[in-house]
Amino acid sequence: MARRKRLDGRRQILLDSWNLFAQYMAMSYMDSGILDRELKKGSAELLILSLVEARPRHGYEISKLIEQRSDGAVRFHVASLYPLLYRLEKRAWIQGRWVEKAGQRRRRYYRLTAEGRKVLASQRRGWQVFSAAINRIAGVEHA
Repeated sequence: MARRKRLDGRRQILLDSWNLFAQYMAMSYMDSGILDRELKKGSAELLILSLVEARPRHGYEISKLIEQRSDGAVRFHVASLYPLLYRLEKRAWIQGRWVEKAGQRRRRYYRLTAEGRKVLASQRRGWQVFSAAINRIAGVEHA
């Protein structure tokens, strides 16, 4: 039974990776702005879950960390980031908590839940499979 679940999990990762690859290839013939948006949309959950894994963070901090760690290549505007945070919270992958500090505005801090950890692990595996496949096809080697 455990072997079957593991195989089903691997199949799902491969299927998810193939779907991402197919989307990427389909988008490659379109305007690069559309491609950038689609790639960002496909990786947004992974980025956010990864950043709240270590410790709780508020939305503005998450946005700035993504921009900083990507050297400005990836940016999330408030209009797209907060609805995504609310969706992740609704799925119970993250949990938000309002915090008030003297002299500061009230902020909602998000932390990863147990379910979110499982999803993050799965998304990381899927990303590794997908990026390795793209690297093999494109002839990209790691330095």
